[in-house]
Amino acid sequence: MTNFAWKPNYIDPNLLSIEFKKARKKIVWSRDSTVPESLIGQAVFIHNGKDFIKSYITREKVGFKFGDFAYTRRFTRKIDKKVKKKNKQKRKNRWDKKQIL
Repeated sequence: MTNFAWKPNYIDPNLLSIEFKKARKKIVWSRDSTVPESLIGQAVFIHNGKDFIKSYITREKVGFKFGDFAYTRRFTRKIDKKVKKKNKQKRKNRWDKKQIL
């Protein structure tokens, strides 16, 4: 059973206010709010705990939570040791060629 079948959608009252609709820069602090249809075609700044992430609201995003579009964790890429070694050698070779010229 999915979450929306037994739990109603929550929309922060500030998102439905007239002041929010007239604001040039729409800032959303409540990541647990559901994206309403009234925001389709508008850019919204969603708070991720540190910064505000800009997100453009489309028809496909309606019904999801704002928090789904502003990640709170950084993505760090893990590189193999072989790849690191290869890149290091390339940098070394470039430096040697520059010294010769």
